[in-house]
Amino acid sequence: MTELKTPLIVVNFKTYAEVEGPKVLDIASACQDVAAETGSCIVVCPPLVETARVAAAINIPVFSQHIDSKAAGANTGWITARGVKAAGAVGTLLNHSEHRMMMYDISASVKAGNEAGLKTIVCADNSETAQKVAAYEPSYIAIEPPELIGGDISVTDARPEVVREGVEAVRRIDAHIPVLCGAGVKTGKDVRKAIELGAKGVLLASGVVKAKDPRVVLRDLVARF
Repeated sequence: MTELKTPLIVVNFKTYAEVEGPKVLDIASACQDVAAETGSCIVVCPPLVETARVAAAINIPVFSQHIDSKAAGANTGWITARGVKAAGAVGTLLNHSEHRMMMYDISASVKAGNEAGLKTIVCADNSETAQKVAAYEPSYIAIEPPELIGGDISVTDARPEVVREGVEAVRRIDAHIPVLCGAGVKTGKDVRKAIELGAKGVLLASGVVKAKDPRVVLRDLVARF
């Protein structure tokens, strides 16, 4: 497994039809190929049901899309940090806008992830939320205004102040937590602008997963580093 380094490209597969069943390995392999070609750090977040399959097939970092704070035991239907780690993941997303969590649950899940040896990326919709979750000591915080997710305009163009203010807010709590940004990010230009605004990488989904040729998109993303 490649060590995480910044700038970081995090590709969230969500549960798109394009990554159902064996197709998930096509996107994962594209990410691995471009990471190997360019020396870039690309993280993949496959559907939870495909975590083990993807982790066994590639050698770049695999994150789960969520964990709960439950411990091993009689907890039907919950996703444990230890279970995700055993499946081969090295980290997890938390609090994505499509899977919102209460602050207490974010704190508990970050703690569970840390204890299991998982990296954690906590999503935040604005600088106020980012500042609150920074106190929980996640590995990364990703700023994503929900209204721009899946759209055609990057947060770096539509609301650059959200990224800049988010970076500043996190630094006030813990300057060692890298801040990522997402929502509408699709091109290398978007990545370069994110870095100029103080981010240490990006979180994106449809721009890669739904692309006609994901490798072309990924090469463009990392070309601006």
